[in-house]
Amino acid sequence: MLKTFANAWKLPDLRKKLLFTFMIIALYRIGCVLPVPYIDPAAIETWFSTQSSGTMLEYLNILSGSAFSQATLFALSVSPYITSSIVIQLLTIAIPALERLSKEGEEGKKKLTQITRYATVGIALITSYGYYVTLKAAKAIIDPGWFTAIVIISCHCAGAALIMWLAEKINENGIGNGISMILFANIIASLPTMATGFVSTLDLASGNATFKSVTQTILIYALFVVIAILIVAFVIFMTESERKIPVQYAKRVVGRKMYGGQSTNLPIKLNMSGVMPIIFASSILMLPATIGMFFPDPEEGTFWYGFMNLFSTTNAFYIIVELLLIIGFSYFWLAISFNPVEVANNLKKNGGFIPGLRPGKPTSDFISASLKKITLIGAFFLGAIAVLPMAVNAIAFAISAGGVNLGSVSFGGTSMLIVVGVVLETVRDLESQITMRHYKGFLG
Repeated sequence: MLKTFANAWKLPDLRKKLLFTFMIIALYRIGCVLPVPYIDPAAIETWFSTQSSGTMLEYLNILSGSAFSQATLFALSVSPYITSSIVIQLLTIAIPALERLSKEGEEGKKKLTQITRYATVGIALITSYGYYVTLKAAKAIIDPGWFTAIVIISCHCAGAALIMWLAEKINENGIGNGISMILFANIIASLPTMATGFVSTLDLASGNATFKSVTQTILIYALFVVIAILIVAFVIFMTESERKIPVQYAKRVVGRKMYGGQSTNLPIKLNMSGVMPIIFASSILMLPATIGMFFPDPEEGTFWYGFMNLFSTTNAFYIIVELLLIIGFSYFWLAISFNPVEVANNLKKNGGFIPGLRPGKPTSDFISASLKKITLIGAFFLGAIAVLPMAVNAIAFAISAGGVNLGSVSFGGTSMLIVVGVVLETVRDLESQITMRHYKGFLG
């Protein structure tokens, strides 16, 4: 990986793209600390630290690089853009007009991008209003009134639109996917908080209030680094794993030339859905806890108290349902993103076949059966990445008798998966661009 970046840096045009990407990320991080008028940062941060643990707001704060908890210009981060992209992608399956646009090539892609932009602004406007209501409930707004509301909502909505523009500029003139690169920068910025949460968890597990020995502190941070490296290696191995289905192409004569006859394979990724099942499952399960923030705390012993407790990240019910939802959404995402019948028909049209199987329905049935098996393994992999940190958080919560809820630790697995995925995607992008330029250093 480091050699790939070094070789890319030697090429002037790729070096410009890398520098442009770094510049956009730096501008974005500046926007993450720019204050919005009429907001008291200390009040919102105090309220956030006491009320948001284990809710959707905690997750949004990680994805925004802690900008969400400070109510800065880029507090909404990439969430409106991601939400609109997912919605438009799903609607292309349900609405025939959008489906036709998705198949019209570059022109249709431009129109879908424009629709996604409008949807992003609309979602950002709604989200900004909800965020304003939250700030008002937290008493973090100075001199509340209609003009203050307009200023705050406009700033956060404009910030979300500006983030969308920055991400698209990375897509056009930089390296990698713009949204992915911004998410990567945000999660890296949140790593110190996650590391502190991990250390606090081990501190509680040892029965000590604080680590009084400098040696103990160094060892605990070294343990954190070792565990992080092992998790990264495991995630890379599982992400790059694939099932290769052999494909044989029949020989055919066109004029005086003979085509086909070669053997190749159809690669099926172990984790085809990426991090999307985790995002969907977390969004659904955190909804009750997030809505409950806007109402008074229920009294202990009541139905609503027990109901809200079920949807806490420290509850075993939440962890089990999270795992089941991730498995279910993995198959759902596979169903909308991969069509075995279409793949089998394309193989048949090009004279390809899987040895031992007839073209057409037998081939599609075989591909579908293989997908179901490998998707189950990938779903359990995603479930383990998402659920194990929650189990660590639940143990810390139990040890402290409910005194500590390390929400950042709960989302550590998801964040790690996003970071590793972005790095691998960027490296593959660089390798393909280096190969197109026939750079000898890449092969040497």
